[in-house]
Amino acid sequence: MTCGQVRGALAAVVMLVLVPATSCTTKRDVTTSELNDSAIGAPARLRFETVRSILEDSKGNYWFGSWNEGVCRFDGKSLTYFTMEDGLSDNQIRSIHEDRNGVVWFEGGFGISGFDGERIITPTNRNYTSKDDWQLGTGDLWFKEDGGVGATELEAQPGVYRYDGKTFTYLAYPVPADRAPLSAYATTGIAKGKSGRLWFATYTAVFGYDGESFTIIDDKSLGLNEGTGWLHVRCVLEDSKGKLWIGNNGVGVILHDGHAATQFTQEKGLGKLGPHGGRAMPQPGDVTDGSPSLHRVFSIGEDRVGNIWFGTVEHGAWRYDGKSLRNYTAEDGLTSKDIMGIYTDRHGDLWLAGNGVFKFNGASFDRIH
Repeated sequence: MTCGQVRGALAAVVMLVLVPATSCTTKRDVTTSELNDSAIGAPARLRFETVRSILEDSKGNYWFGSWNEGVCRFDGKSLTYFTMEDGLSDNQIRSIHEDRNGVVWFEGGFGISGFDGERIITPTNRNYTSKDDWQLGTGDLWFKEDGGVGATELEAQPGVYRYDGKTFTYLAYPVPADRAPLSAYATTGIAKGKSGRLWFATYTAVFGYDGESFTIIDDKSLGLNEGTGWLHVRCVLEDSKGKLWIGNNGVGVILHDGHAATQFTQEKGLGKLGPHGGRAMPQPGDVTDGSPSLHRVFSIGEDRVGNIWFGTVEHGAWRYDGKSLRNYTAEDGLTSKDIMGIYTDRHGDLWLAGNGVFKFNGASFDRIH
């Protein structure tokens, strides 16, 4: 072995010893160059197994919330991870929001926490004495209850938090007395309509609030039964035309135009009877040959040109252009079968979250992380 070869071998040994010593801490900046293996050209990757939520903040940072591994910030150069060890209320991040002061808030499976630019913070200014004081305010943020499925002892009833920039006020839903058990009204999604109306999705109903009164959409109002399948709401969206899209784990998508509701999934021939079918008998329009279905919908979004996107469990994403549906899968670069989040950023780009993070390029998907 020549002297040069010996020096090269020693350098390799030094690198093998030093690299692991810098990758053991829970929270540190991981640079893009570290994540890219120049020898094999591998792209940067989040260490999360499943991504559930995405936000681009006012500074241009992208935040990625995981299923159960905390949250990550990407500033264009490095990835910084935060977990419960750093002060998060929970490692499951269901949604991410930014308030008017630039604080980024994380809605966890259990509790709320935020990032003030320097550290993780936990809100202590909470009000539990005005549970019927519903109102809408410009710039208010809304968060699910603290319980994983249902309300905590302090909350007592199913509902949500309204954050006005100062106080987190807990508000109770007007649950009908003759309806399902209270635990069935745990919050699964929150959406704001073009007129300012808020929509709160729960497992068994959707509550609409316009600042004065409530609209309640549930099995009874929709005429659903054991044969048609029951609501099991996972997401909700009011699109730019004012139409309400309700995504379910079982009966798929229900479309409400403000006057009447239709079972969109069944009408498009994409329903399915099975363990998650939500009903006891087949229906016209069921998928029976193993083709992709639209019956387990966990996320809904709208892109900058008005297309409606549905994220499913097992069958990737679907795009509806007002006339026809198209399914996007691994053949289109979308290698995640489960799509848990859909997000349009400040530039109008469409992002999907699942087993990875994907961005739509107009024809197919590129995996970003």
